[in-house]
Amino acid sequence: MATPPPATTNEFDNVGDDDSSREEAPPDGGYGWICVAACFMINCFTWGTVAAYGIYLSRYLAEDIFPEATTWDYAFIGGFNFSIAMLIAPIVTVLTRRFGIHTTMVAGLVFQCSGFTAASFATRIWQLHLTQGVLIGCGIGFLYIPSLPVLSQWFVRRRSLANGISAAGSGVGGAAFAWGTEAIIQHLDVGWALRITGVIAFVANAAAIMVIRDRNREVRPSQLGFDTKLLRRYDVMLLLAWIFISMLGYITLLFSLSDFALSIGLTRAQATDVIGLLNVGTAVGRPLIGILSDRWSRIDTAGVLTLLCGLSCFAFWLPATSLGLTVFFAIICGAIIGVFWMEISQANPAPLFFERYGEERKKYFLTSGHDLGEKRTR
Repeated sequence: MATPPPATTNEFDNVGDDDSSREEAPPDGGYGWICVAACFMINCFTWGTVAAYGIYLSRYLAEDIFPEATTWDYAFIGGFNFSIAMLIAPIVTVLTRRFGIHTTMVAGLVFQCSGFTAASFATRIWQLHLTQGVLIGCGIGFLYIPSLPVLSQWFVRRRSLANGISAAGSGVGGAAFAWGTEAIIQHLDVGWALRITGVIAFVANAAAIMVIRDRNREVRPSQLGFDTKLLRRYDVMLLLAWIFISMLGYITLLFSLSDFALSIGLTRAQATDVIGLLNVGTAVGRPLIGILSDRWSRIDTAGVLTLLCGLSCFAFWLPATSLGLTVFFAIICGAIIGVFWMEISQANPAPLFFERYGEERKKYFLTSGHDLGEKRTR
């Protein structure tokens, strides 16, 4: 049966077709669905745990657990979770190429669990920086980065669906850990919430590591730690500017919304509900974004949703003084604020990368450097 033409075309659409036609076709199912479940769990118990930092942040600020700490000190902790995970990605890529996906991810397992456990015993703010910030960030990087190219090696026709299900894990985990963390803190304390989170994440991620499988032997991907040549291109710099601005807004909203809810007079339980519903919106929205961007255009989808996200902040967040409007904003913005993660998780990149890397190259070159399914040129 003939394949219907794509919704949009450009001058780079056919670049790489000759190479990809010679490759062994991905199974588009089979054991790939087990890998989808594994990647879902990794997203759930890495980024999902980080998404609950807003609950810890509101507790730190309200209860003055670390008297010498400023608001900037607490902001760095959440920022380290994301920045460290991304900054070490070139190193993780090289280690994955040398030692394999499982060994690298086991190292992440140890980093993450150690970070949560050590943070529960922290008595000074610098200790929290190193544990809940740097160590957990390293753990996420070592767990998440090696799993990035896996689904693109297993799926083609159902790739958007597979990546959408996987990306929804961060929203599901964020909602579960937001409500769960608040419940544990109320019944025990912050220290026990950190320890329990570390143990749960360790067990779940260990199970995911045991079943995840890549197809590197079949596709023989080149894995580049860092490509400085791309930094000479203006279109790449524009892409990086979009990524920087998008992630700045994403992290700000994710970590500050709980404290904002308290500042307008909502109860702590209501503030927790706001964070939980934000992540519910993420869990529902990301699969839909993946499907939409595959059917329409990734660049157009990213642009429109980024614009809508920014407008929603002015239209709903700034005037929000009640629970209803805050919840409405959290759900709507939660569904679209993670457009960056969905766009980079698709194996077919934006046109500006077709020219250099071919159709199967991922545009996440600065942080993962993985070639998602493209064989080396012979």
